Amino acid sequence: MTQTRQVALVTGASRGIGAATARELGRRGYHVLVNYRSSAAAAEAVVADIEAAGGSARAVRADVCVEQEVAGLVDTALAAHGRLDVLVCNANVADPPFAPMAALPWADFIAKVGNELAGVYFVTQRALAAMRERRAGRIVYISSTAADNVGGSIAHSTAKAALNTFAHHLAAEAGRHGITVNCVAPDATDTDAAAGFLSPAMRAHLDSHSVLGRMLTPEDIARVVGSVVDPGFAGVTGAVVRVDGGRSVLESARPRLSQDQPAPELPPAPGEN
Repeated sequence: MTQTRQVALVTGASRGIGAATARELGRRGYHVLVNYRSSAAAAEAVVADIEAAGGSARAVRADVCVEQEVAGLVDTALAAHGRLDVLVCNANVADPPFAPMAALPWADFIAKVGNELAGVYFVTQRALAAMRERRAGRIVYISSTAADNVGGSIAHSTAKAALNTFAHHLAAEAGRHGITVNCVAPDATDTDAAAGFLSPAMRAHLDSHSVLGRMLTPEDIARVVGSVVDPGFAGVTGAVVRVDGGRSVLESARPRLSQDQPAPELPPAPGEN
């Protein structure tokens, strides 16, 4: 069945942006490997959604920060399907510590930055080898506008900025093998994770300071990812595709505001995955 379907692996796909991306890729005809670390029931629910819509999917457990588990994840996929066409790295491997530099322990900082990179490094290395053999592939990293914003979590912003640079270097290396590598960088997105710490006041603030008049949804991001992995996007690699609902429009308008008109308050993205 999946020999004629392209195969997509989405990490951290049991909820939020990852789940929405898995559903979107299933809708587009991919056989989707729905990776999860601990939420088996949630991952199986995503699989059920994809299959109910006429797609094909399978839930696969692995901690993407553990090299041996990642090896098993990719090798199992290749053994079952003979190919891996798309890799979407979405797993949010560590909650960001929100603390000023003076109060931020090194252990907390490096746990976020190190695990964020480990979560893409191991799976990319394994998937890249398979894609090079076929001389084709699409890799997408879910980054964040936090990479360019000041405020919020310095560890989170540093991790996402490092991820963008990682993608730029990999794009240069992989392009000659027919593989594109891009980042999709969402702004604040209305996910289950964000709901855990967004107060009603903050949610209203984010809605009112969006050009769209609302927060982004996981489906907004998933549709962009679906476009980035589409063959029509083959000429784009090494890009960071910013999905901010027009927030950058408001930021660019700040210098033109009169002195009597206060600049809009634009909070940092509180969390995406």
